Amino acid sequence: MKAKPQTEKPSLWVKSPVANLVRYVPSGIYFARVRVGGKLIRRTLKTDKLSVAQLRLGDFVKVERRQAEARVETAKGKMTFGEVLATYQKQVESNVGLKPSAKVYRQKCIEALVRSWPGLVENDVRKISERDCLHWAADFGKRYSPSVFNNTVGTLRQVFKVAMSEGARYGNPAMVIKKAKIRQKILQLPERDEFLRLVETMENAHGWCSQDCADLVRFLAFGGFRKGEAAQITWADCDLEKKEIVVRGDPETGTKNWSIRRVPMIPDMSELLQRLRQARTDEPATSLVMKVRKCQKAIDSACKKLGIARITHHDLRHLFATLCIESGVDIPTVSRWLGHKDGGALAMKVYGHLRDQHSVNMAQRVTFSKVDGGKIIPSQTANLCKQ
Repeated sequence: MKAKPQTEKPSLWVKSPVANLVRYVPSGIYFARVRVGGKLIRRTLKTDKLSVAQLRLGDFVKVERRQAEARVETAKGKMTFGEVLATYQKQVESNVGLKPSAKVYRQKCIEALVRSWPGLVENDVRKISERDCLHWAADFGKRYSPSVFNNTVGTLRQVFKVAMSEGARYGNPAMVIKKAKIRQKILQLPERDEFLRLVETMENAHGWCSQDCADLVRFLAFGGFRKGEAAQITWADCDLEKKEIVVRGDPETGTKNWSIRRVPMIPDMSELLQRLRQARTDEPATSLVMKVRKCQKAIDSACKKLGIARITHHDLRHLFATLCIESGVDIPTVSRWLGHKDGGALAMKVYGHLRDQHSVNMAQRVTFSKVDGGKIIPSQTANLCKQ
């Protein structure tokens, strides 16, 4: 019998025009394939675009070579926490998936960690124990909020994770630290009449920017913007005919999700913008609508003078959402106006009690009895039930 000719199986990997870059045929995803320190490393770059893969390849090679150098130094002697921390900071800086604002916040967590733990940077990373971590956490938790505590603990864990990948230690001692429970803030928002008296008090404070501060408070409350978003809105973003405001993404100070959303103007917002525009007709469309970025001191002073609970810029965003829901706007719609990306889950968690109260109030309008001239007449069904 004649032997069947054997067909050669096609390769699953294809070389690319770029050195150290290969493509996995079934998925089309590019992988880095590079030899560092005598070890062949193949790692996905999570993209099927050659140009993107080429950019990520350069960052990947730099990180791997730095880690290889660090492993060599570790083998020669001890590795301090500061050396591991420097590697972690380089990884954060080269992470293309992190927003600039997130990188800044992580740096602040690092600074808080180093400042609150004397001698940490000089310590041999291998000799830091679980007991040391718990001792630091007990002191740090007393001085900072739960959210800052949790984020700083997360940073500490990441640094030790880098130490483990470098071969400087085998375990992560920071894992014994329990995250703090974050209690949901109880909203103490002003009533409608209190809000009106608040902005009036701010206007009559006789400061050089009293009117501008009062207008900022109105702008935040009437649109539900974040403070950073409001600071970026120009006249070109405000369409007074369509009655909507475009909130543009800004990785530094704008929207939290880097996205663009359109917020409809409520009547109060339309009136505010028309008044401001008529007073500033000479300004180009690129001019910022708000003349001040923040006014917390002015808000505090007015709240104290009126004897009402202190509110923040962000509380005005809550006030907008609250009044929208109380006016009958459904939570998913309010969530879109606020720029949430979770379909209303967060808004339901924060403002769900308002919907429940609204539901109770609406239930009082439902009756099986006939209504005649404002009087309720028992229905035949009700009479039958009595029998």
